[in-house]
Amino acid sequence: MKEIQSLRRWTIGIALCLTLTHSPLGISNVYADSAPLQQAIAQQLSTVEAHRLPTVAEFYQLRDGQPAWQSARTVESLVAALNSLETDGLVPEDYHADTLLNEFQRSQAGGEVAQASFDIKATASLLLALDHLERGKVNPRDVEPQWDVPRPERGYSLVRVVHAVDDRTLDNAIALARPSSAEYQQLRDALKQHYQLASLGSVPYLAARDESLRPGDEADGVNVLRQRLALWGEADLQVADSSAYPMIGVQVASNRRTFDAPLEAAVRRFQRRHLLQEDGVVGEQTRLALNTSVASRIDQLRVNLERARWIRPMQSAEPRVWVDIAGYRMHYVRPNGQHWDARVVVGTPHRETPIIHSTISHLTINPSWTIPPTIMREDVLPQVRADIDYLARKNIQVISPMGEPLVAEEIDWQRPGGVMLRQVAGAGNPLGRVVVRFPNDDMIYLHDTPARGLFQREQRALSSGCIRVEGVAELAQMLLQDTGSRYQMSTLLNGGSDRNVSLPQRIPIALHYLTAWPNAEGEVEFRPDIYRRDASLLAALQRPV
Repeated sequence: MKEIQSLRRWTIGIALCLTLTHSPLGISNVYADSAPLQQAIAQQLSTVEAHRLPTVAEFYQLRDGQPAWQSARTVESLVAALNSLETDGLVPEDYHADTLLNEFQRSQAGGEVAQASFDIKATASLLLALDHLERGKVNPRDVEPQWDVPRPERGYSLVRVVHAVDDRTLDNAIALARPSSAEYQQLRDALKQHYQLASLGSVPYLAARDESLRPGDEADGVNVLRQRLALWGEADLQVADSSAYPMIGVQVASNRRTFDAPLEAAVRRFQRRHLLQEDGVVGEQTRLALNTSVASRIDQLRVNLERARWIRPMQSAEPRVWVDIAGYRMHYVRPNGQHWDARVVVGTPHRETPIIHSTISHLTINPSWTIPPTIMREDVLPQVRADIDYLARKNIQVISPMGEPLVAEEIDWQRPGGVMLRQVAGAGNPLGRVVVRFPNDDMIYLHDTPARGLFQREQRALSSGCIRVEGVAELAQMLLQDTGSRYQMSTLLNGGSDRNVSLPQRIPIALHYLTAWPNAEGEVEFRPDIYRRDASLLAALQRPV
């Protein structure tokens, strides 16, 4: 109601200002005879739905109520700008890019009411597009129930948008809202490339085989393998048969049926970009990745461009820690700008690592581990029921909810009630020697592990939800140093168990889920959708606004 009353007061002010020849922004009044049209715009704005009033009304306030879209050239520039959003994974038709020119022509044949209505619609289309480009089309909470941060406010300058409209440089307006990170641009470039691939025609699929294709093999399938790799960017492996894949430059290979060394190297590169075992052998997982359709990869890029828009504010914070869940990596941007990366193990598809935004508050050194209820029920109790000595072998104590020790042999393990299990600190403790803690409702943290061999696997969705970090003690030392702590990890590790050390300053941390993202070399990796979250976000992106 306050917004409507304010807008009505502004409408009265517009009527008093119609004789002005220049706006406060210095925009020339090219519509000197447009007083009736200005009045029509002001009148319609006073009745527009409340949720559309603030930004649209502000836009016209900055123009002294002047219309913005009353020439074909201006509307054409708007349509071109909206169509450019396809490479951001957005749908130009959501912003009426397919109908605005026809609607403009019809409005010109009508009176001021029709022209005002079109002008407001065109403005609303532009501002909605800018909002989606900056903050995302989909509210994260609609598809990620655990998303725990509010959507950010508008960050771009509406004054600069008004100037871009006046100058017919709508690309500049789009650039104001578009995320500027290198990762976002690399995703956009990849999407452009995949749209081009989609227009080139079909490529044969690699047929299933009883045995894997290996280096040194000679088979008809090797030529199809070359064609599939050419599709995904390895064009120099293809033979000079232009009909195999039109419009892609190729060079002559020695024998299209021979799995030679250059082909093996290309397979390894493909496997690395898809988080597959990098062995140069085309087994079933590699074959399925090679056979993925271009349309599916386009959808995957669109979904992750949307996620990139969501995390834009968090990616700009320094210092910060963020965990790339589907990429099995942890990144720490230090206060001095140095980047430190590590491999991680994350939750299985049955015990997913959640999306979390928090701040690192303290470390636990030489931790004991109170076994969470789910793990106790599903993993530990079956072992105890089969063999009571399992507890002693694993250094697991039985305690009451108040922390009092209990005798394991006196517990009815078929109905243990409220007992708790705590594994003492030591070499075999699943938390290792260091835990990095941050407040959250899911009891998730970063921690060490005695099972360091798991970091050598390409796909590492193997934990019960928490994140195991390779080299976590080094991370802990950097956190102490970067926050001004007087402690040293070498001294702390030689002390007692369960020592909590608070950081003098908290470090932001975010856990994100990204199934396509650039690696350190700038190559976009396509990761398995381990938690099957892409489909719901894609469906939300495809819904008309």
